[in-house]
Amino acid sequence: MINSERRYQKGFTLIELMIVVVVIAILAAIAYPSYQNQVRKSYRADAQADLMDLASFLERYYTENNTFTGAVLPFSQTPRTGTARYQITNNITAGPPSTFTLTATAQAAGGQSSDSCGNLTLDSTGAKTPANCW
Repeated sequence: MINSERRYQKGFTLIELMIVVVVIAILAAIAYPSYQNQVRKSYRADAQADLMDLASFLERYYTENNTFTGAVLPFSQTPRTGTARYQITNNITAGPPSTFTLTATAQAAGGQSSDSCGNLTLDSTGAKTPANCW
């Protein structure tokens, strides 16, 4: 006697599996660049906060010494430990008036060199560049 009922196997076909793989690949192609952009923004925000901390440090130094000349920055990279995403430098003008310009230079090794804002600066007057990134 021939069994006329079809037996259905449980599981996925190869086509169904390939469709799932393609959907996951498309989602990853869209999501990963967005994720990288958000990571770059968070590192930029860290650099901006560090520049503000260093500006406060220099202002306190100025209050005590009546000049920025001779001030040594307590740290020179962001983040302060680990892989440097930004290298921080200080340019002091003896004056009068005595001024400073802090520059956070994006580092390729930390992946920040592809950040749309590039290098960040903050000076003794409070001017921040690029202005659209602060």
